Amino acid sequence: MPRTPSRRTAIKGLAATGAAVVGFDPFTRSWAATTTDTTRRPLAGLPSLDGSVLTDDASLTTDADDYGHIVHRRPAAVLRPGSVRDIVAMVRFCNKHGISVAPRGQGHATQGQAQVDGGLIVETTPLASIGPVGPGSATVTVGAGARWSEVARATLVHGLTPPTFTDYLELSVGGTLSVGGIGGQTHQQGAQVDNVTELQVVTGAGELVRCSRTRNSDLFHAVLAGLGQCAIIVAATLRLVPAPGTVRHYLLPYDDLRTFLDDQRRLVEEGRFDYVEGQVTADADGDFNAYVIEAVAYGPPVGPAPDDTALLSGLRHDPSGVQASDLGYYDFLDRLAAGVAALKAAGLWAFAHPWLNLLLPGRSAATLTASLLADLTPADLGPGVVLLYPVLRENLHAPLLRTADDPVSYLLAVLRTTPPEDTATVDRLLAANRAAYETVHAAGGTHYPVGSVPFGAADWREHFGPAYRRLASARHTYDPRGILVPGQGIF
Repeated sequence: MPRTPSRRTAIKGLAATGAAVVGFDPFTRSWAATTTDTTRRPLAGLPSLDGSVLTDDASLTTDADDYGHIVHRRPAAVLRPGSVRDIVAMVRFCNKHGISVAPRGQGHATQGQAQVDGGLIVETTPLASIGPVGPGSATVTVGAGARWSEVARATLVHGLTPPTFTDYLELSVGGTLSVGGIGGQTHQQGAQVDNVTELQVVTGAGELVRCSRTRNSDLFHAVLAGLGQCAIIVAATLRLVPAPGTVRHYLLPYDDLRTFLDDQRRLVEEGRFDYVEGQVTADADGDFNAYVIEAVAYGPPVGPAPDDTALLSGLRHDPSGVQASDLGYYDFLDRLAAGVAALKAAGLWAFAHPWLNLLLPGRSAATLTASLLADLTPADLGPGVVLLYPVLRENLHAPLLRTADDPVSYLLAVLRTTPPEDTATVDRLLAANRAAYETVHAAGGTHYPVGSVPFGAADWREHFGPAYRRLASARHTYDPRGILVPGQGIF
């Protein structure tokens, strides 16, 4: 594979000592860095841009971190693009000089996946446009930096919605499409990557390309859930479906793991609910053996008024603990907002998040879950949560979104939160994540790559399995110098 440029090479190409911001100097008629001592030094002939290349300490420090607060790789510069043309120009510049590049949306990665040591970070947040939507529109084209909350609000005005959401809406479109985008609607509607009709991307060679299932299809399939290895998503055309006005939201308690899992599987195979997830919580003794199915039925105009008797028929939850409520559709989608605000107010958003995200084969989900949760303590979970819910492989079509070798996979997400200064605990939890992955992998499961599982190139080759060869071929074709997203460690 192409040699990865060193930090020294990247800094030579992009940075100047004391530089705060790169811009066009009308006095010298050249691109230069304004420094703290008011002198100017040329920055190796950067192209003319609509936006800015930043090298101030605050920008570099911010983009040397992510939501995990575990890995810190400091870039040499940050592109805040004023247009897609800026991304094309800077990727071409970096490709010419062998400088690593990584796009950054909302910075919600947990293991440095969107960081780059000594290279260029491309912030996609300025690419937040949302194309026109009208009544009956089948699609909407949005910028990669648009957040899913913004997309939902824009489409709901016209009674439309993307089919699938992750639980947290403040993630960027480009970010989730690079990974997969799994949520409670996935069992019926597929992942977010399965609901894209076209992409606009900038390849590692600096070419702006449109791709779809019928146009440049090799690139299209290499980008969706491709972890940024071939191109930077700059826009996506998303499928839209009619939106409900209200939903009925149920919380159904269980005290037996196997019964909980079996009822979840029944619900997704029957399609009785539009949304199915689940949580595992600890009892008073600290054992994780309390379970709740979270299920949602859409109401008019996309479905009938929910009928409790029909929807809950045959399920084996504790009927005395059922909670049911009617919510506006957007209120349901955005139901985590208050909790997130509370975490931020308490300073917990800035804690380390050594997350574990695995896809378990349905045939052994109960055994694996019991084993993995036996060693989990409330202290190690902190104010995090444990999610556990099924998805159907038949509705997942993106080749690079790898699932367990079973018709039903269960997503187990142990979303830990721990003080970042307690590095010994963070290291211990990362080692536990790796051990959990190996247990699940041996049973036919896999890694959903948003968490913090230490992975090497050989692990990635095994993870992608038969799809690896196509990804490697696309990488060679569209990023021949191998400059894109080194933080994933795939090549």
